[in-house]
Amino acid sequence: MGQKKLIRFEAIRHFDNVLEYPKDMPGQWKQFFKNEHPITLELACGKGEYAVGLGRLYPSRNFIGIDIKGNRIWRGAKTALDEGLNNVAFLRSQIDKVTDYFQPGEVAEIWITFPDPQLRTSRAKKRLTHPRFLRLYQRFLQSNGLVHLKTDSPDLYEFTLTVINLFGLEVIDQSGDVYANTDIKQELQIKTHYEGLDIAQSNRIHYLCFRLNKELPVEKDEALKQLIGEQATD
Repeated sequence: MGQKKLIRFEAIRHFDNVLEYPKDMPGQWKQFFKNEHPITLELACGKGEYAVGLGRLYPSRNFIGIDIKGNRIWRGAKTALDEGLNNVAFLRSQIDKVTDYFQPGEVAEIWITFPDPQLRTSRAKKRLTHPRFLRLYQRFLQSNGLVHLKTDSPDLYEFTLTVINLFGLEVIDQSGDVYANTDIKQELQIKTHYEGLDIAQSNRIHYLCFRLNKELPVEKDEALKQLIGEQATD
């Protein structure tokens, strides 16, 4: 591990707005933030640009960026501290452990911003909008809670639409080309480090917002597997 990473890992251990694998946190976030404002998560937050950006836009909401990479979290956490954003915090953990930290109904919204699209069909279950993950989110998301996906990957965008359609979820908003719109919502104007890299080289940013308010029968996962297999061979 490089010297800079070591320094940042050590630094976040002393940041008041960073928790690393915390114990006994479900139901404790009101005490942590010292208010009862709604909580929004940014999953796989990287450098936390969205958690910080949303924190600036919505001071009456709380935001938690979650990622395993402590050296990346350092950037967002330091910015939040420097700007006095007391409504922004970071949690260092794997995403598949997220249910360890929140009680049912404790989270209002989820943002998934430029995650690894896991393009190989064999790795579909690792996509953060796969029903395997959506079922985890349902364990702590409010019954009318929203999930936002912003990605430069057309494959992840189409995959997520397939999941939404298969399980009959309600789409609140969608765009196949965010910046082609003349009136872009403030929250969609926030740009992350990975958005700037344009890794997918699609020259488009895709966005979905959907409500995760229906049961997701495990039996349908096999149908999803078949659908994405067919799409991969088209």
